[in-house]
Amino acid sequence: MRAQPYTLVVRDLVHRPGEQRERGLDLAAPERLGAGVAFVPEGAPLRLDVRLEGLHEGILATGTVHTTAVGECVRCLDDIAFAVDVEFQELFAYSGVDSDDYTVSDDAIDLEPVVRDAVVLSLPFQPVCRPDCPGLDPATGERLADSPERTPRDVIDPRWAALEGFRAAQPRDDGTAGSAREKR
Repeated sequence: MRAQPYTLVVRDLVHRPGEQRERGLDLAAPERLGAGVAFVPEGAPLRLDVRLEGLHEGILATGTVHTTAVGECVRCLDDIAFAVDVEFQELFAYSGVDSDDYTVSDDAIDLEPVVRDAVVLSLPFQPVCRPDCPGLDPATGERLADSPERTPRDVIDPRWAALEGFRAAQPRDDGTAGSAREKR
């Protein structure tokens, strides 16, 4: 296992069930974390608080990652930044134990893939600058938050425009033509 900041030596915990220790690490994101609209940029500071516990099967790593993600509001397209605080828990099995994922190798564990997965899975798929962001006016593209008195214009989808003529031709109760709106 190559030496890196996310690699923790656990020699003092190996095959010692019940032993534990805590570590706090200040690291940098090894790469861009997240491929969507929101992501943690490469080199962004990460605070990692982790508790390591020796078990019969391996080393249990429980922790929290604190960092800041950036992105773009999907409604108004403003740049945003928000805190990411995510918990994780993973068992690093001893080499002799059947395990598909994470193992203790050379008396050390590599937390990088665990941290990466925890952060990426916690990022919102469609981030917004605020929960009530009104977005953009579909006709002009202007931000509606800049003019709260404005409302989006009623834009008729061209695919439905032909139905407007049908609505006007509907007979009213008195036998004359009128729109469906007039009936209400």
